[in-house]
Amino acid sequence: MARQDHGSSSFEQSYRCYPVSFIDKAHLERGDKIIMPPSALDRLATLHIDYPMLFELHNPSAGRTSHCGVLEFIADEGMIYLPYWMMENMLLQEGDIVELRSTSLAKGTFVKLQPHTMDFLDISNPKAILETSLRSYSCLTTGDTIMVAYNNKKYYIDIVEAKPSSAISIIETDCEVDFAPPLDYKEPEKPKSIPISNKTSPEDMEEPAAKKPKFSAFTGSSRRLDGKPATQPAASTICPTLKQHQPETEKNGSKLLSPLSHQQSGNLVFGSTSNQPQNETPKVPLKKSTQEPPQKVEEPEFQAFTGRKYSLKG
Repeated sequence: MARQDHGSSSFEQSYRCYPVSFIDKAHLERGDKIIMPPSALDRLATLHIDYPMLFELHNPSAGRTSHCGVLEFIADEGMIYLPYWMMENMLLQEGDIVELRSTSLAKGTFVKLQPHTMDFLDISNPKAILETSLRSYSCLTTGDTIMVAYNNKKYYIDIVEAKPSSAISIIETDCEVDFAPPLDYKEPEKPKSIPISNKTSPEDMEEPAAKKPKFSAFTGSSRRLDGKPATQPAASTICPTLKQHQPETEKNGSKLLSPLSHQQSGNLVFGSTSNQPQNETPKVPLKKSTQEPPQKVEEPEFQAFTGRKYSLKG
């Protein structure tokens, strides 16, 4: 039920509000235009108001205020039809009472917007889409949430700041637009810096140790017992040769070390003194044995402990 104040120079009335979808005007959701009854037009025609007509909406039960324009005067008496997003901003339900008053707003010079989701920034040119969508709006109010439809999707945007006042008119004006980070925006996590320590880790200490050559036994140059140079290129093969020939010394019960030796294999025997008394001097002078040239034995391969035996006896 409408209440009119005929004694005032401004238009101020109360109406019951309903969504624009109730009168098949769903396209009005893309703007802030409302539908008013014909009696409101008759009253406004007698008043000295500014054009285009702008109105202030107030929900007394919730204490919420917004602003809008008007498109048509075809509503039933005592009713007005609002875009549903405006009813949500003002916490209005179907059939609630809303106060409507004519007003005049300054032209806006700056507005700061904040999208609800980052999907809005994925649009190829969000400013161009926003400029096109705001042509359906008459005014913007700080604290409101407007809806921008694009590509069969609805994007909700908060009005964070407006200049020169909290409510501005955007009809035929150049307004600077700025964007705040979306509500669901999360700053990328900074990589954790690894502290540089002067102490070397165990892995770093093992690396130079691994590069050092391994110790190899018996890597010196080989020498024959008779003083002649060895025919083998390296002495590192002595150890494998020992392992290969040691079992062969016991084949058929014979010993390769010396067929005349009475000692066990593996011992170096330069002379046999087992049959001589300890205090007896040798019968043969030392010079005689040294004058005898040693017999040269050419062996195909070097074998450990296989030199000729020399006797001090004559």
